[in-house]
Amino acid sequence: MQITANDPHRKSWLATEKETDFPIQNIPFGVFLTKEDIITIGTRIGEYVIDLSAFHQYGYFDGIPLTDDIFMQDSLNDFIADGRKTWRLVRNRIADIFDAENSELRENPTHRDTIIFDVNEVEMLLPIDIGDYTDFYSSREHATNVGVMFRGKENALMPNWLHMPVGYHGRSSSIVVSGTPIHRPYGQTLPLGESQPVFGASQRVDMELETAFITTAANHLGEPIPVDEAEEYIFGMVLFNDWSARDIQKWEYVPLGPFLGKSFASTISPWIVTMDALEPFRCESPKQEVTPLPYLQQSRSDNSYDVVLQAFVETEKGDLNLLSESNFKYMYWTMSQQLAHQTVNGCNVRAGDMMGSGTISGPTKDSFGSMLELTWAGKEPITLKDGTKRTFFNDGDNVILRGYCKKDDVRIGFGKCTGKIISPIKLK
Repeated sequence: MQITANDPHRKSWLATEKETDFPIQNIPFGVFLTKEDIITIGTRIGEYVIDLSAFHQYGYFDGIPLTDDIFMQDSLNDFIADGRKTWRLVRNRIADIFDAENSELRENPTHRDTIIFDVNEVEMLLPIDIGDYTDFYSSREHATNVGVMFRGKENALMPNWLHMPVGYHGRSSSIVVSGTPIHRPYGQTLPLGESQPVFGASQRVDMELETAFITTAANHLGEPIPVDEAEEYIFGMVLFNDWSARDIQKWEYVPLGPFLGKSFASTISPWIVTMDALEPFRCESPKQEVTPLPYLQQSRSDNSYDVVLQAFVETEKGDLNLLSESNFKYMYWTMSQQLAHQTVNGCNVRAGDMMGSGTISGPTKDSFGSMLELTWAGKEPITLKDGTKRTFFNDGDNVILRGYCKKDDVRIGFGKCTGKIISPIKLK
């Protein structure tokens, strides 16, 4: 089925800025709360949010096999579970109705006033009920940088890293939507030169510049997903800041890996950008140095996406500082390989499961995806516009991630993924 929504020449009758993240070619999906305290599923064009529940009730999805309440949910899980054919039909229809040449909704003020909201008049919510969350470690540059810091240049990559997408199962309950404040976490740390740990608030709160993909119900328990079929089960992507407390993490991670240093919070952007919308931005992924085992070998080579990723910090004075500019295309292991590896042991994947990329770092220092790398474990502080320095983040710092693709005058973006660090909750 053709993806007609992606037509680069299509214009919308809704006014949009040239550099908007949300042109008519995007049509992402999210969940929002109206001023009347109604939760509904929607999409976005420019600075307008579209209530897909009302859109459906008025008959604009006629001919597409959808249940009456598919968009009356507080999550996208049921819609995601319907599969790629439904996603594509829905997205194509939305593009048709909001096309500049189509007057069906534009000339119906009653429907228009019920369906369309100003983005500033709604509150964005977590778009999915996340059942399970896996975090991968799939950027070679990031893994190498961290390895050099902690093990030296000769042992930067562990022996398994070039053979499989390394990952761990994270905590889904603490994944929050963009704009949620992040309390500085407590935990145990081992001060430099000491032999006994101390307890207190983390002094090394860090970002991780990541993306994450959302799956549909993909397989039954015991059934692996073939790597060349994996794309069929990926709904879309979000920006993902997988916060890290580096001092807590350093003390606790041996022998079982990340725990309290990672589970205090992870932030995602509210709009899920579909893989269909990203299709025009496919690109080659890095050549893999070691030929993967057969279950990870892909038949096509254009299995990555050219997505510019940026990280900023906004200080309490309002200064906005660009910390890093990376790109998703640097990822060594692809999403399809990640999903194939996740399921090769028979692990079943469900609608609404989320899989993080791991920190995405590029080849140059200004493209590193964490403060751990940007300041080289705190040894090289960054000076901000207001003259203050950072090794890790201070209370009051607002960390902002952005991401976008651009080609043939079409820009597809993810919006913002923001989290302001605030002081720890007082202990009783």
